[in-house]
Amino acid sequence: MPSPNATPRPTRADLLAAADRTVADVIAPDLAVLFCGINPGLYTAYTGHHFARPGNRFWPTLHAAGFTERVLLPSEERLLLARGCGVTNLVPRTTATAAELSPDEIVAGGRALVRKVRRYAPRVLVVLGVTAYRTAFGAPRASLGMQPERVGATHVWVLPNPSGLNAHYQLPQLARCYAELRPGPRPPTLAPGRSPR
Repeated sequence: MPSPNATPRPTRADLLAAADRTVADVIAPDLAVLFCGINPGLYTAYTGHHFARPGNRFWPTLHAAGFTERVLLPSEERLLLARGCGVTNLVPRTTATAAELSPDEIVAGGRALVRKVRRYAPRVLVVLGVTAYRTAFGAPRASLGMQPERVGATHVWVLPNPSGLNAHYQLPQLARCYAELRPGPRPPTLAPGRSPR
């Protein structure tokens, strides 16, 4: 029996009609971790909830990494706030794939993200995708993990994108990477860094 919170599976026409939609941030001041996806896909825009496309591993990864007690449905995304976590996007524009974004859009998204992070001051910003991070922050040699840059007092990490298209990382590997950031009595040691903006 389908969950009462489940969104009906969209038709192709439904997905194409979602191209002009945006998805609201799940955000509040002083979060432990703010996860930042690249931009909403058509399925996510159709549902209005982050990482909603079947096959995306964000929600299973959060659970496997210890952020949530169970695998949340995308429609339950606001439950993350009580766990000290939030979700935003680098670029608000919906596309079928992130490859449709121009470098200029990603750079502009990086500037907007910096403003947002300064406003909400999460302890850690996590950009989900190293290529997008390199473009947005002008850091062509950046690699996964903690970055030398900070945004104000916020530490910056780059983790693998949980999209099902990212075949380089399977769920166990994603969970190990994300678990490094899990809020708890022994948070990761974060070294001082410089601000990118």
